Amino acid sequence: MMFEPGTTFSAVVVENLTRTQIVQYAGASGDYNPIHTDEVFATQVAGYPSVFAHGMLTMGLTGRMLTDLVGADRLLTFGGRFTAQVWPGDDLTTTATVAEVSDDGGPPVVSLTVSTHNQHGVEVFAGSATARVDDA
Repeated sequence: MMFEPGTTFSAVVVENLTRTQIVQYAGASGDYNPIHTDEVFATQVAGYPSVFAHGMLTMGLTGRMLTDLVGADRLLTFGGRFTAQVWPGDDLTTTATVAEVSDDGGPPVVSLTVSTHNQHGVEVFAGSATARVDDA
C-alpha cells in the first residue's frame, strides 16, 4: 500500500447504527449513562431528540478503520475530539489522509489526519494518528 502525502483512504465504519449497538457498547464499556440507553430520560429529562451514541463508540469505530488500514500492531498513536453527536440510524464514514511520512533512521512512520462524517456530511470526529508502515 502506498502512503504518500495527500493520499486519502476512506471506509464506511457503520451503516444504520442501531439502538441495540449503542446499548451493547454501554455494556461493554460500563457506561450506562441514561442519555445513551433510556429514550424517556434522553428526551423528556435531558431534552435531546433521542438517545445518542457514546463518543468513545464513535472513536472505536474510527479506530477500527485505522487498524484495518495499517494493522493493529503498527498503530502508534490515535486521538481526537468529538465534534457532533451520533444518532441511531446514522451511517458513518471515516477518511484518513496522509499528512507526512517520516523516516528518521528507523521504520517509516506515517502521520494521518482522520475525520469521520455522518450521512449528512457532518463531521462527528476529528483527529490524528501515526503508524509504522514498514514491511516487517
